[in-house]
Amino acid sequence: MRTEGSILLVGVGGQGVLLASHILATVCLRAGFDVKKSEVHGMAQRGGIVFSHVRYGRRVHSPVIEEGSSDALVAMEWAEAIRWVSYVKPLGTVVTSSTQIVPPAACTDRRRWTSAYPAIRTTVFGERRLYCTDAQAVAKAAGAAKAANTVLLGALSTSLGFAVELWEAAIRDTVPTSAVEGNLKAFAAGRNLAPWRPDGRSGSPTAAAPAPGSTVPGRAQMYAVDVVEAWCKGCDICVRICPEDCLRLDAAGIARLVDGQACTGCRLCEQLCPDFAIAVRPVEVAAHG
Repeated sequence: MRTEGSILLVGVGGQGVLLASHILATVCLRAGFDVKKSEVHGMAQRGGIVFSHVRYGRRVHSPVIEEGSSDALVAMEWAEAIRWVSYVKPLGTVVTSSTQIVPPAACTDRRRWTSAYPAIRTTVFGERRLYCTDAQAVAKAAGAAKAANTVLLGALSTSLGFAVELWEAAIRDTVPTSAVEGNLKAFAAGRNLAPWRPDGRSGSPTAAAPAPGSTVPGRAQMYAVDVVEAWCKGCDICVRICPEDCLRLDAAGIARLVDGQACTGCRLCEQLCPDFAIAVRPVEVAAHG
């Protein structure tokens, strides 16, 4: 069993990120460690990003995990795993669900009828130990459809070394009584997951279904992304946040649109740019057909 560790848990509001972090912190306390936990959940009620830092050891001075220093990442949603993977050590562990929650604004013009989220084989996880599965499907098969977060905790538990009894006791202490048995089954199912291998046999993200009525027959709206180079600081927030993975930093560290066909005009990059350097605008395309 490790004598110290840092685990980052991330996801979207409603996926049980905070409950999972509470279970993890309880396990660490039961193991006799000092524990510090911090969380950001202001946007949870609007389906926004939720994350929690959990650190344990003989003595912990800060609850915040520095980028590149986390021993493990637990992501309830696939895009969040990609967004936060840089926080994990090069030889750390990533436990993620293949679930994809596409922002509503990104479904307005799904021209290719598939989500452009990066597949496992094209993302940079490096040498990190990766567990990837459809956690919702695993939880449903275990008889607890809402316990996807506990499935991922089960997978995480195999790399931390805490006794199974500590996890089960923590689940009983924190989960509502009516849901305890289902969560224990989901946790056990998660412990049976094998790390993802290059042949992809443990599963990979599936394409998202198109939103009903989201396309306009005979016309495809295109978008341009204008970047004020003097303002862009190369922070790459826009690159990480883009749900269609269509932005990149060029050699000079300036954000560029590299796949105009993929851009849906959701404006996440524009709204989240700390330097106000990005503007998304529609480009008229002649009707056809």
